[in-house]
Amino acid sequence: MGRVYNFSAGPAVLPEEVLKEAAEEMLDYKGTGMSVMEMSHRSKAYEEIIQTAEKDLRELMNIPDNYKVLFLQGGASQQFAMIPMNLMKNKVADYIITGQWAKKAYQEAQIYGKANAIASSADKTFSYIPDCSDLPISEDADYVYICENNTIYGTKFKTLPNTKGKTLVADVSSCFLSEPVDVTKYGVIYGGVQKNIGPAGVVIVIIREDLITEDTLPGTPTMLKYKIHADNASLYNTPPAYGIYICGKVFQWLKRKGGLEAMKKYNEEKAKILYDFLDESKMFQGTVRKEDRSLMNVPFVTGNEELDAKFVKEAKAAGFENLKGHRTVGGMRASIYNAMPKEGVEALVAFMKKFEAENTK
Repeated sequence: MGRVYNFSAGPAVLPEEVLKEAAEEMLDYKGTGMSVMEMSHRSKAYEEIIQTAEKDLRELMNIPDNYKVLFLQGGASQQFAMIPMNLMKNKVADYIITGQWAKKAYQEAQIYGKANAIASSADKTFSYIPDCSDLPISEDADYVYICENNTIYGTKFKTLPNTKGKTLVADVSSCFLSEPVDVTKYGVIYGGVQKNIGPAGVVIVIIREDLITEDTLPGTPTMLKYKIHADNASLYNTPPAYGIYICGKVFQWLKRKGGLEAMKKYNEEKAKILYDFLDESKMFQGTVRKEDRSLMNVPFVTGNEELDAKFVKEAKAAGFENLKGHRTVGGMRASIYNAMPKEGVEALVAFMKKFEAENTK
């Protein structure tokens, strides 16, 4: 069978152009006679791959010189520990709980110091972003933490919280490179790449240099010190070499597409097609407060579990993969990351209209 429309939340759809390029280079990367998968991370060819990837990412995001870009392993989940280990100087941090991943990060931070949940949207199954304009920020907080786009619940911070001068740390795993971003507003901006950038196995951390110090919590493993990775240009040990190579190709694909301004416009067009249908449909409803809707993850329900299950099954048979929602929300979820073509969203909406007509008495 041909390519399906893959609406998976992650690992997720990658640009077809990138996959074709990687396939062409699989056995012989640029005349080296070997695959990038087989290449020493200390080789000249690989050094060029990782350096170009960083350069392209810096250009795309307009990353200032006083921020380091680190290509690490362990996924976003390892950052839940790495952040407090490296940043909790006063052993206090404030967390805004807008979903499962923010909650897990908050629970992990409690191992290392006093983590305060200063706002939460748990009362309505994380279907909105709480007002963060005037929060009870702790005077001695080392940082304020958010998960900027909530993959499971389909919410997105449209306005960053007022941290009252404290360092903002943001997990952007599922909105990474989907729109322009002012890096200077963050102390740390990080994300697993397997949703919007590359294959699973890489997490990118963009961190302001003054936050990278020798002064980590006692017992912090060498591998979990930002300074070690920053001083060694992400090559302290063998990095996830092939994953970084694919990320680099995606960065170049994004540049060809016109960068992050162009991607934002495209993503807004795609999301509008689906949200407009959900707003007029009698059968399907979106689950998120309108002003907090994500451009990347769109959860929706029929209100009937059997009908939801029937929809997911028939959608799969029609070539729409991974539409089952997360168990905490139920229903369906369409993740429409950068690499999901507009045609995929249009085809999904056409299928939903047909399903609605066939299943309405």
